[in-house]
Amino acid sequence: MTVNLRIPGPTPIPNDILTASSKQMINHRGPEFKALIESITGKTKKAFETTKDLYILTASGTGGMEAAVVNTISPGDKVLAITVGIFGNRFVQIAKAYRADLTVLSAEYGRAIDPAEVQRVLDANPSIKAVIVTHNETSTGITNDLANISKIVKGQFGKLLLVDAISSIGSIPCPVDEWDLDIVVGGSQKGWMAPPGLSMISVSDKAWEAYEEATTPKFYFDLMPAKRYLERAQTPWTPAVGIMFALEVALDKLAAEGMDNVHERHAKIAKMCREGVKAIGLQLFADESHASNTVTAVRMPDNVNGAELLGTMRTEYDVVLAGGQAELDGKIFRIGHLGHCSESDIQNVIESLVSTFEKLGVNPAKASLA
Repeated sequence: MTVNLRIPGPTPIPNDILTASSKQMINHRGPEFKALIESITGKTKKAFETTKDLYILTASGTGGMEAAVVNTISPGDKVLAITVGIFGNRFVQIAKAYRADLTVLSAEYGRAIDPAEVQRVLDANPSIKAVIVTHNETSTGITNDLANISKIVKGQFGKLLLVDAISSIGSIPCPVDEWDLDIVVGGSQKGWMAPPGLSMISVSDKAWEAYEEATTPKFYFDLMPAKRYLERAQTPWTPAVGIMFALEVALDKLAAEGMDNVHERHAKIAKMCREGVKAIGLQLFADESHASNTVTAVRMPDNVNGAELLGTMRTEYDVVLAGGQAELDGKIFRIGHLGHCSESDIQNVIESLVSTFEKLGVNPAKASLA
């Protein structure tokens, strides 16, 4: 049986994309690569809905987040960091590592940030230069209201806005230019249906102005070499060519489907997942008004061993789910439904959960929840 990989990334890869990733290597300073990088850059910009600069970095999404910070923020710059989970905390850690002067605005896990709180903090701290935020938090299954956050950060205060959209863009709406986002980071292993190893990063004119002022030391993640090399259709450092082959096929598949349809598909499958989970007596962890369309976080019944649940799902039913992270370990489990995911995949998850609880002798509808 094929494993039903239902984690929030890496995500399953369709066969044609997988085949593309195994093509023979080409000269990354030659004409074939020129055609490739020009193609995938243009197609990624369309998916980002931006006319601004965009670069394909050979790095995980975390590398893209680090690039966002080191290219725009100097040591001592005042930064508002918005976090609602583990990956928001990672953005905080990156900014702290480069000695930004941080104000951290957080929400209880399972809830989104209230944009009014962002306005309150910026009102009280006019010297803040930049705001960093995770759009979609896979550790808690929450999507922040980025559109309204941007209206405050950009429209009212004119601050720099740096966005981790790694698990959102390509799956749920994140129109870069319409929302006036300065830097947006994506990752190939999420809704793009490609292998891990590439980070996409869009850069606004205002972000380039910040670059000119930024004094943070940087080398590999310096975006100016990426800009200069892209002008001659190259990358400054050796690129992950095989993943780029895969990404081009993935981008073509998304374009053929149409991004509005991609977003609608994710919303439909996410709703099916949430309703299915509730129908068998489990409770959602995330506030449904801000529940993610790429991952569903579910409360673990307190009389169920989380490792045993996930292990049984994997070994008995070939369904791989994600557990909770950090302080949420053992308290929730997560069902990824981004990228290459069908309604039948989610139906299989729900049916396997029912069978697993029966095997463990637990009735979720009657169990108390952690």
